[in-house]
Amino acid sequence: MTESSKSKSSSLNLNPSPTLQCKDLHEYLKSRSPQFLETLYNYPTICLAVYRELPELARHFVIRLLFVEQPVPQAVVTSWVSQTYAKEQAKSCEALSELLVWQEAPIPGGMPGWMLAQSFKKNLKVALLGGGRPWSMSSSLEPDGKARDVAFLDAYALERWECVLHYMVGSAQTEGISADAVRILLHAGLMTRDAEDGSAVITRAGFQFLLLSTSKQVWLFLQHYLHTAEKRSLSAAECLAFLYQLSFSTLGKDYSTEGMSNNMLVFLQHLREFGLVYQRKRKAGRFYPTRLALNMARGDSTGPPAGVGPGAARGYILVETNYRVYAYTQTSLQVALLGLFTELLYRFPNLVVGVLTRESLRAALRGGITAAQVLRYLQQHAHPRLLAAEPGAQPGLPPTVVDQIKLWESERNRFTYTEGVVYNQFLSQADFVVLRDHAKLQGVLTWQNERSRTMVVTRQGHDDVKKFWKRYSKTS
Repeated sequence: MTESSKSKSSSLNLNPSPTLQCKDLHEYLKSRSPQFLETLYNYPTICLAVYRELPELARHFVIRLLFVEQPVPQAVVTSWVSQTYAKEQAKSCEALSELLVWQEAPIPGGMPGWMLAQSFKKNLKVALLGGGRPWSMSSSLEPDGKARDVAFLDAYALERWECVLHYMVGSAQTEGISADAVRILLHAGLMTRDAEDGSAVITRAGFQFLLLSTSKQVWLFLQHYLHTAEKRSLSAAECLAFLYQLSFSTLGKDYSTEGMSNNMLVFLQHLREFGLVYQRKRKAGRFYPTRLALNMARGDSTGPPAGVGPGAARGYILVETNYRVYAYTQTSLQVALLGLFTELLYRFPNLVVGVLTRESLRAALRGGITAAQVLRYLQQHAHPRLLAAEPGAQPGLPPTVVDQIKLWESERNRFTYTEGVVYNQFLSQADFVVLRDHAKLQGVLTWQNERSRTMVVTRQGHDDVKKFWKRYSKTS
């Protein structure tokens, strides 16, 4: 059989919009190359941060191996843990291997052994015991005549970060956001260009982003910044190391820029724009890390989601059975968030009134927001009165509203998306029937049309069908 007589296959990418993946430090580093990790482990702050993120047993292994200068048999490492905790031990060993904290090393006699990576071992010792080169921001400073207190830094960080969030929800208050920040939002898939007018609109992942705590928002945003750092002639490893230096700093204390390279001074200005550091002027010789920088690197996820103001953690939304929504808030960001899926009617000094309509929800659905996300947002910010159930009633959102929102979404979800592979252009009907029957027998046939000699199999069954076709082609 000639080459042209083989069936052609093409992948069908029918998946709906991707959902947000918020990686922690472990998952982020695991996704980077071994060369990147090797460069990272030249920074003591990164080694200490990675050590803190390890499982408890893994930290135990690292400390026991830290001062051992030769490989330790794997059987010996296994004997350190009771068999009762074999599952935890396997997970710890896997984490150490994935992050290249240790590596297999042969022992005379052929026994397999473990040994800490040299760069990680050396710089973790520096982080724990002291020594090494001083940090770039550790130069001594004269007392600041215009020192800033913690309250000012918190207000500054809130204002700068909310500029990014306001832009995402299409609020009028978008002063101060740079084109660089917009590019990061588009690169992260949190926003996309509208097909009609080219304006940036929020995506499903972007709405999920707004539901995260502030520290997770900042960390996810900076992950995508690091992915594009090379385009700015910056080293992603050096930037990440500086972020973790900030995480070990003291809130309210000023630090010097004297020992910083030109690239790090550029990075500092970007952090200043996002609200992670405060600097009075670009050429000022000092800066103040804000709470955003400290909490982001420490993985603090206890902060309130979306609106990061002081009252954001307290519920402020009431939903009635007539689809009216009452929001007791003065924060324009929270009002803009509600406007994504409700029709706003009135606004008073401390109260906003809106209504959930079919048109307002469909507009949100067209932007990629799901009914589950809308319901989660309303439930997450529900007023205490709404959560306090009356006798015989269920606490939370009115069931009629919940059901109607789901029904409005189901009006649009009339297709079931299945990823598959198309087989077509068969030279004979017999070839098509043989391959179709094999796919049907294996339970991987999704769709077929005998007249056009076209069939679709599942992505999982593609390899098996392809192998069968090659065997059949050779014998026919």
